[in-house]
Amino acid sequence: MGRSYEPPMLMPPPLSLYVHLPWCVRKCPYCDFNSHEARGTPPFEAYVDALVADLEHDLPLVWGRTVHSVFFGGGTPSLFPAAAIDRFLQAASARLRFAPGLEVTLETNPGTAEHGRFEDYLRAGVNRISFGIQTFDDACLRRLGRIHDSAQAVAAVALAREAGFDNFNLDLMYALPGQTLAMAEDDVARALALAPTHISHYQLTLEPNTVFAARPPEALPDEDLAWDMQEHCQAQLAAAGYAQYEVSAYARPGRQCAHNLNYWRFGDYLGIGAGAHGKISLGSEQTLLRRWKHRHPTAWLAAAGTPGAIGGDDRIAPERRPFEFMLNALRLVEGFRLADFEARTGLARAAIAGPLATAVANGWLQVDAGRVVPTALGQRFTNDVVALFLTD
Repeated sequence: MGRSYEPPMLMPPPLSLYVHLPWCVRKCPYCDFNSHEARGTPPFEAYVDALVADLEHDLPLVWGRTVHSVFFGGGTPSLFPAAAIDRFLQAASARLRFAPGLEVTLETNPGTAEHGRFEDYLRAGVNRISFGIQTFDDACLRRLGRIHDSAQAVAAVALAREAGFDNFNLDLMYALPGQTLAMAEDDVARALALAPTHISHYQLTLEPNTVFAARPPEALPDEDLAWDMQEHCQAQLAAAGYAQYEVSAYARPGRQCAHNLNYWRFGDYLGIGAGAHGKISLGSEQTLLRRWKHRHPTAWLAAAGTPGAIGGDDRIAPERRPFEFMLNALRLVEGFRLADFEARTGLARAAIAGPLATAVANGWLQVDAGRVVPTALGQRFTNDVVALFLTD
């Protein structure tokens, strides 16, 4: 007799910690993140106290698990003094098990960099910086509402390198208002000259509820020009030794962003801070939990000391899990293993057999030796591929 069938078990994947620091100097017209212009000096100390309280509310969900990466996002996290980052990391490491040498990333606006501060961030435990450069063209920077210019961007990277940072990302955008193909290629060339370990290269999109969505900028490149920019810049990055490992991410060997990789591999993450989101696998209940926190800093701060009042949660229904998994995993050049789909959703691979067969027939995905990999065509039409796995 053959062995009886055992359904897949939902297994907790690696765990990360996301910390949202919501204030910025000025809201950019394209930004749809939960960011709020600082009016005066933000309450840094009170916010760190509230972060610790927020973390303590979530601790019972992850008892005994190891944190493999920490990411400070925003807003503009570099508005926070290094002492505040240090105090939070010390409090978090006393409550959570931090993996040795874990990646700790701080998003940084070049317009907030001050001499001497990068050394303090490094001493606090930050070991990776992500610079929001967007472009090196000063006219484009002004149209994007950025508070820095190209000279400040170059100077900020130099300061971080002098301070001892050897792992940093540069964010670049393309298809900007008034941008030509030559300008997009020049941005990549200038980024490469700074020798980052990682480059994020993504297209400007007009997101709902932004200034640009309400009042679109003039002279936006059309779809054909945007595609030419993407292809030419990808070739530049590849020639310089940066391997594409995700739709918008390129890295030198061994320098992929561990934190973002965990998202895309459908890992778990605690999300603390105003407007933060988290995803936790509860193996004992065979449940996937999405947690969210109040968006506005004032409301979040007011609720931080009251258990159960700081946010809420929702469970991801089994029929929704294939879409949630594919929304992340199909962004990766490496694709995913079917065994990982089963372990991280608690569903049998038969649950995706129909849409998977359609995607293969369309030339969007390949299946080989238990691994599903997007083709070049599939990478271009990621949204269409993912939509196949969405059930009504």
